[in-house]
Amino acid sequence: MSEKFPEEMCAAENEVPYRLPPLILHPFAQPSDPARLLQASRASLILQGLLPEEEISPEQLEQQLLDGRYSELCMLFYLGKDVLRWADQCAEAVSRRMRQDETHYSRQSFLALLIEDPPVKVDQKLRSWGVQEYRRIFARAAGLHAIFEELPPREILSPEFLRNYHRFADHLFACNQQLQPFTPARASDFDFEVYASGEYARLLETQWRQ
Repeated sequence: MSEKFPEEMCAAENEVPYRLPPLILHPFAQPSDPARLLQASRASLILQGLLPEEEISPEQLEQQLLDGRYSELCMLFYLGKDVLRWADQCAEAVSRRMRQDETHYSRQSFLALLIEDPPVKVDQKLRSWGVQEYRRIFARAAGLHAIFEELPPREILSPEFLRNYHRFADHLFACNQQLQPFTPARASDFDFEVYASGEYARLLETQWRQ
């Protein structure tokens, strides 16, 4: 069932740009993830000869690298759940307002909006959070869901895939966007906000008290 939003956060009938549901991003990192990512980054630099070798075998360094890659994949996978949930909510909201023989807005339409043409305020907010490469991150997060309905256990993923999962995810996203015709959504026609889940919960609490 789709998440419901306060009435004042939904679009009026003839509002332009049309106001979409907010994109709400939940925490997706585990406590051990930062340490694993740092360790994997150091292992990668050592394997490339960019840092001095340590008293650890190449096999152990490779294992550290793959541990970090899998942590990255997990974080992107859970981020993708938020992104795709939002894109589906947008498609559902717009389908109730617009005649489908005149438009063809789908999940892909709103992924294109988020990744290719987001509102300026969304771009600025994400960058203020320190997320400079959010377009690539969101695309890869959505791309992984093109083939994984659930997070795959690490043991079924090949080392080659883990080393290069980001390249696979880039192509999966591009392929998924081309599976069927759709009308790209544009920031000139659609508006939305982005919130961290805690921030959005505080906003709702403030509105409910009014």
